[in-house]
Amino acid sequence: MANVYNMQGRVVSKVDLPKEVFGAKVNDNLMAQAVRVYLANQRMGTASTKTRGEITGSTKKIWRQKGTGRARHGSRKAPIFVGGGVAFGPRTRDYSLKMPKKMKKAALFSALSLKKNNGEIKVVTGLEKLLPKTKFMAQVVKKLGFDSKKINVLLVTPDKEKNGSENIFRAGRNIEGLKILNADVLNTYEVLDNSSILFMKDAVEAVKKHFIKGGAAHRALPGGKTV
Repeated sequence: MANVYNMQGRVVSKVDLPKEVFGAKVNDNLMAQAVRVYLANQRMGTASTKTRGEITGSTKKIWRQKGTGRARHGSRKAPIFVGGGVAFGPRTRDYSLKMPKKMKKAALFSALSLKKNNGEIKVVTGLEKLLPKTKFMAQVVKKLGFDSKKINVLLVTPDKEKNGSENIFRAGRNIEGLKILNADVLNTYEVLDNSSILFMKDAVEAVKKHFIKGGAAHRALPGGKTV
C-alpha cells in the first residue's frame, strides 16, 4: 500500500502497489547490467576520422629527399602535419548491446522495489487537471515535499495522449531536475538515476498492465533507441 497525495500535498487515499512490480527481489548485478545496456544503446557511434589515405590532396613529395637539411618526408597528408590524416582515430561503429526481455523486466522491477523499500516512491492524484503552466507544476512539486532548488524527480504518467498527460509534459518540461516519462517506456536507468519517483495514480495501473499482463518488456523510442 502507498499513500496517495493530492496537489496540495495532503494524503487523500491509499493505493495497492503490485507486489510483482514493487515487491520483487533486489538484484544489484541485474540492475547494473540493465543500466550498462541502456547507456550503450544511447550511443550514436557516428564519430569518424580520416586516415592519411582518405584525405583529399596532393601526393607529391613535399621536398627532395636530400640536401635541404630538414627531415625527410613524403606526403603532406601524414598524421604529423596539420590537415593530415589521423592515426588510430575513432571510426563509425555499433555500440548497441542486447538483453533478454525477461531480464530487462526483472531489472526494472528490482529498481522499483529498491525505491519502494527506501521510501522514495510517491503517488499523486489530480495532475490530469493541471494547466500547462510551469508555475503550477512547480507549486505542486514543492507542496509534495521536494526541494525546489534540488529537484531530482521522475514523474511517471499513464499515457501521453490521455488523462491530461500532454498538459503535464508541457507544465513540467521547463523545470530543471524533473523528468517525465510515460509508464510504457519506464526503464531501470531512469528509475535509478532519479532520487524520487512520483507516480500518477493511473500510472501505477498502467505499469502493471504493460509489464505484467502480456505487455512488451521494452519499447522503441524515437530515433530507433530502446529502453
